[in-house]
Amino acid sequence: MADEVEETAKEIQYKSKVALIKGDSRYSNITKTLSLIKGDIRLDKVKDILIKVNFVSTTRQLASTHVESVRALLDFLRPRYDGPITIAEGSSSDTFAGYRNFGYLELADEYGVQIIDLNRDDWVWVQVHDRHLRPMELRAARSVVESDYRIAIGPPKTHDAVLVTLSLKNIVVGSMIRHVGRERSSSLLHAVGQLVPIGLKQSPLLAGAKTSVARSLNRSDKFALHQGYPAMNLNLYTLAKIMAPHLSVIDGYVGMEGSGPSHGDPVELRLAIASTDFLAADAVAVRIMGFDLDEIGYLHYCKLGGLGKADPEEIEILGNCTIEECIRPFKSHPTCKRQLKWQIPDVRRLL
Repeated sequence: MADEVEETAKEIQYKSKVALIKGDSRYSNITKTLSLIKGDIRLDKVKDILIKVNFVSTTRQLASTHVESVRALLDFLRPRYDGPITIAEGSSSDTFAGYRNFGYLELADEYGVQIIDLNRDDWVWVQVHDRHLRPMELRAARSVVESDYRIAIGPPKTHDAVLVTLSLKNIVVGSMIRHVGRERSSSLLHAVGQLVPIGLKQSPLLAGAKTSVARSLNRSDKFALHQGYPAMNLNLYTLAKIMAPHLSVIDGYVGMEGSGPSHGDPVELRLAIASTDFLAADAVAVRIMGFDLDEIGYLHYCKLGGLGKADPEEIEILGNCTIEECIRPFKSHPTCKRQLKWQIPDVRRLL
């Protein structure tokens, strides 16, 4: 009997805690999730905190992190931590336009935080893979890579390259450097891209030329990270090993389905998810969105690589609802079937 109790205790000990709250207030949902895992959020030896928000669009609120969720996060952090806090994003357009449009600038004085554009940050070189799985170096924001405590906060959305974007993808792609001052080139490339048929856009014959033109005009390592579905998923896993969030907050008050991460439709979930295990947090969100985690390449690799807990039996849900009560299948991106072709033969040699 004693052995059985000890074995049960070990199983509980090694489960990752994920807070899941459903309610009618975005602010309250975030606050309650953080309170449920406050014992896991250890800040006593932390020298700096970086909060990575998501402005894939600087004009459409549905596609971006809501300031009210960040306010709830700051109200949780400030009584527990009086050190430097930085709110950071590196948008594919004008990052500070997003800060202005979404009401972020007043947070600087109100909470004593710094607000930065990661595209203007110093950078470090990080090694990823090109579409032929050869080593390739890109620039990543030094503030993210060297941060003592990274927090990713944003909405759950479908995606046009990796099926879903949650806490890990938020922090990785936004941390890649885009040369500031090329916003017009970026807008032009996006407009031209919208006119190209999807089948041609994803053609391997066009891929190399597309990358070369985009990098020369736009000098965006965010774009360069997208080396086709197989390499993109592998690259997100590779970079997770050096810049994964220490705390993931998924603001699922309203998510996005269909043509995400920018142009999709709203899904009113009225929930929030938080965990110090980014993979566990993303895994719970994936299940709620109706996807199979093992079909999402970069999360599957994170699971294989042991970067967190992903299986339901390895996750302890805390909150006022169960995952099953929250499930609301999202409509996939129109390119979903193509995105599923991310598998790499003998991939373990690269993990």
